[in-house]
Formats: sequence, C-alpha cells, structure tokens
Amino acid sequence: MNSRPTWIQVEFIRGSRTFVNLCWACILICGATSFLLVGFSSCIGKDLIPILSSKQIAFIPQGLVMCFYGIAGLFLGLYLCCTVFWNVGSGYNYFDKREGISSIFRWGFPGKNRRIHIRLILGDIEAVGLRSQEGLFPSRILYLKVRGRQSIPLTRIGENSTPEYMEEKAAELARFLRISIEGF
Repeated sequence: MNSRPTWIQVEFIRGSRTFVNLCWACILICGATSFLLVGFSSCIGKDLIPILSSKQIAFIPQGLVMCFYGIAGLFLGLYLCCTVFWNVGSGYNYFDKREGISSIFRWGFPGKNRRIHIRLILGDIEAVGLRSQEGLFPSRILYLKVRGRQSIPLTRIGENSTPEYMEEKAAELARFLRISIEGF
C-alpha cells in the first residue's frame, strides 16, 4: 500500500555503494598489495609472500615497476573503497505539485560541496529528456530541461537500463509533471 499523496513523487537514487564496486575494490587492493610485496621482495632478496617467488625478478627495472603499479593500485582501490563508504551519487528526486517545487539531492565527496541540493520551481521545468548513446558502452540518461539553466540529469551515469524502462520512466515523470518529452 502506497501512503504517499498523489501530488508528491519521490525517486531514490542508488549511489556507488554496490556489491560490484565493493568486489572491484577488494580485487584491486589484493592485487596491488601482491604487486607491491613481490616488488619489495625483489629488492630485499627474500620472499615476503611464500607462494609468489621473486627470485627471477631483478629489482631494477621489474621490481621497481611492480612496486609502482602496486602503489598506484592501492591508491585506486582505496579511492573506490572511499566512494563506496561515502555512497557518492546517492540521493533522491522529489517533485511536489501542490507546493510547485522540485528538489534534487545527491551526496558528493566530503568537503564544502558534500551535499548537492538543487531546488527548482516546477513552472521552470520545460521538458523531460532522454539522451541515448548506443554502441559498445550504451548509456541512457534521463534529464530535466530547465528554463535558463543547464540540463539536470536525474539518473546515475553508469545505470544500465533498457530503453523501454527509461522511456517508461520518462513518460511517467512527464505525465506527473504535465510537460513534454524530448530526445526520442
């Protein structure tokens, strides 16, 4: 049973806190740690990881390069862990026809602009748009076209949705706001 009034529509947006991102972060950290330890093992001449022998690896240049890749991989893995922990990109899209306002909220990285909050007057929204890019990495982005502003994306950048699902979301929002759809 939906207890939300008919003049309010809220859509929650999932951020970067996904199982896939967590798996990639773990894989990156484990692989980078292995690279770093094997590279360091080649420097000191003793195997720090018993199952990974470094006897045939000369420290210069192979061991040094492995250390470099290990450090770079650790930074990337820690960055991905931080985005998962902070749930960057999560938020909501809120539309209230009675008050005549729209509120788009997203969490960003810590700092001055951690909270990204855009408030709009519904009368300034001209259309709901759907931008599609087909090919090897297809993407579909639902956005609001606002008078006097840039287009505001409503969906996640990496969201893999079918064209039919995105068209239905666009049509549902356009019906709710009683505005046109563009980009089809």
